[in-house]
Amino acid sequence: MPSILALSVSIGGLGAVAAYLALGPLSAILQIWIIFVAWGCFFHSGGNTEGLKGAIFGHVLGSILAAIALILISKVAVGPVTAPVWIGITCGVLVYASAIEVFSNIPAAVYGYATTAALALLSPMNNPMAADLTNPVIIAIVSLVVGSVFGLLSGRLAGVLGPKSE
Repeated sequence: MPSILALSVSIGGLGAVAAYLALGPLSAILQIWIIFVAWGCFFHSGGNTEGLKGAIFGHVLGSILAAIALILISKVAVGPVTAPVWIGITCGVLVYASAIEVFSNIPAAVYGYATTAALALLSPMNNPMAADLTNPVIIAIVSLVVGSVFGLLSGRLAGVLGPKSE
């Protein structure tokens, strides 16, 4: 099977599985759009096990920093510019942390930050301090890890179905 067809079949099939899980039995803990963001990031990060590690660590870092920003925005006022100050500081930390090898995947960290913030701001899951499934950090991190793993699985399945290059 040509490699593009093998990749199409593996991503299409596993995409259907991910959608079934996120829209069905695991809908309380998975967001399909976050899964697909992480899936794309996996391939952007090299599409291999090293890329998987970098993507996951970046996602977790970004998600935690977004939560810190959200908490600070709601709890610590800095005049009329509260949100920009805390967002600026946490984004600066996100980039500075890339000096540590395990956090060097800045795009993955940005995706983690953005998906967590979006989930918190655009859904009822808006309490980054909750110890339950209303915590956008929990939902985002689980969805990001699942998406990254689905990326790895789809690449491996494509390798089984067809040659890596033609």
